[in-house]
Amino acid sequence: MVKVIVVYESKYGNTKLVAEKIIEGMRQVEGIETVLNELKEVDLNKILDYDVILVGSPNHFGGPTGSVKKFIDKLGKLDLEGRLGAVFDTYMGKDFNKAVKKMEERMSEKVPGIELILPGLSIKVQGMRGPIVEGELSKCREFGYKIATQIKT
Repeated sequence: MVKVIVVYESKYGNTKLVAEKIIEGMRQVEGIETVLNELKEVDLNKILDYDVILVGSPNHFGGPTGSVKKFIDKLGKLDLEGRLGAVFDTYMGKDFNKAVKKMEERMSEKVPGIELILPGLSIKVQGMRGPIVEGELSKCREFGYKIATQIKT
């Protein structure tokens, strides 16, 4: 059984919804156990129990939230050699992939033991409070399914 934790921060529920849909996609593949955790509830001591770590953040002034950046930094203090990871964000306007790219860079720099399994996912919301733009949620399920099939091979 491959164990996956999806950690997210979400002010208005949009990033949480993205995380839930990613998990839906992952659950289409047998042998994947998923856990969803809001960032403030994560027990860092239990991160080592997981084979795959996904981190999601709303785009906040062109990057991930400060809490997500701190969380990634804390991951770097753990021995995560051989673990896999991926990141995702929610954004408005023209900020496509901005937080994702910064999270990927930070993970590569601060958490060298984690291999990013896929390019990050960036999901558009209509306004600060949402909702998520029509057609975007299916991308979340596809992203989860791709990750799950890749880690099973």
